[in-house]
Amino acid sequence: MTAVVSLSAVSPRAIWDLRHPLWLCPFRPFFGLVMVTAWSMMLAWGAFLFLGWPLPAVPGGPFVWHAHELLVGMGLAAVAGFVLTSVPEFTDTPSFDARAVRVLVIFWLVGRLAFWCSGWWPLFGLGLSGLAHLGLIAGLAGLLAPRLWRDPERRHLSFVWILVALALVLGGFYVDALRGLAPMRWLHALLGVLMALIVVSMSRISMSIVNAGIDARVAMDGVDRPPYLARPPRRNLALLAIALYTLVEFWQPGGRASAWLALAAMCAVFNLLNDWHVGRALLQRWPLMLYAVYVCMAAGYGAIGAALLTGAFSANAGVHLLTVGAFGFNIYLVICIAGYTHAGLDKNGRGWVLWGAVALMAAAMLRAGAYAGLAASTLMAVAAGLWCLGFVLQSIHMLPVFVRPRADGREGCAGVLGMPG
Repeated sequence: MTAVVSLSAVSPRAIWDLRHPLWLCPFRPFFGLVMVTAWSMMLAWGAFLFLGWPLPAVPGGPFVWHAHELLVGMGLAAVAGFVLTSVPEFTDTPSFDARAVRVLVIFWLVGRLAFWCSGWWPLFGLGLSGLAHLGLIAGLAGLLAPRLWRDPERRHLSFVWILVALALVLGGFYVDALRGLAPMRWLHALLGVLMALIVVSMSRISMSIVNAGIDARVAMDGVDRPPYLARPPRRNLALLAIALYTLVEFWQPGGRASAWLALAAMCAVFNLLNDWHVGRALLQRWPLMLYAVYVCMAAGYGAIGAALLTGAFSANAGVHLLTVGAFGFNIYLVICIAGYTHAGLDKNGRGWVLWGAVALMAAAMLRAGAYAGLAASTLMAVAAGLWCLGFVLQSIHMLPVFVRPRADGREGCAGVLGMPG
């Protein structure tokens, strides 16, 4: 069953009407914004780099705009869509009210527009953008924290601490920008927080996806296999290594301590992958693609460490393995998995998903390879095109899903990750 639908299948209600299917589940508006931001931001960036087209004049210049739109614009929308959809499932509580979700969407939109205008009105634009983004994070914390705290085992409080870290880092970014200081160091710190969030969230997602793959192999082979477990010690070690590298790089960027801690983060992430080695079940589509996210993360930290120790190439090669590979590819996969499942559709058997995944993985490798100095401009252009291709494919197939009722006739966010992997 294809996800592309005719306009006649879309609800006739105005899209801002809370009865419109877009507001059935929080992931719908936020993941829709993620997809559109992903390719439109990259198109604007490519037009600036290769055609000389102007970008919004923001404090810190075009590179700050690019990193901010990727990590803050795309990143916050992805975080909001994921936690607002998954926490009710994790805590066995009702879906969040659509009115509250719409308010958070407004915060996100105001944050985007205000930041783009900050070049003309720095105090007003930066102040409003900062308040909007921090208001979004505070709203998320206000909705999530009571449910996570009331959960008898309090197994998911790490999401609250991640939100606190996001608020601190974003607050620092806007304070430095308002003071006329270079704010890029805060965006590098934000990347570390987002890597930690990926580790935390993947431990939940992978428990369903990998075990579904194991169950499928058991059904095929008739041989019983032990379940996959995302073990906390390995996860906590990876989180500690990522946090230490992020903190040291923030205070003493480019030093040897950062280099060794980046290599330690690489080893900790590779160690985390030992839990994933469950035999042939790992070679199925969804487990293998999620596995590739961690490979990109480990490779990114490894490349950063090698670059800082040897000076043979730029550490930005590793940074782009983290941003394009681990960050972008993870978001792409979560949208596919959650988007189809929560819409009452089977996520399997959709060829475009694999093509988009290949495009994003190739984009990550080419973008990192551009820092080897060989045909850098060409590699950067091709990488940008492949990134756009992956998210345009996803937009074409999934945006229509988000603006129509669930295919199974159910309401809200029922059925989180309830289908086989």
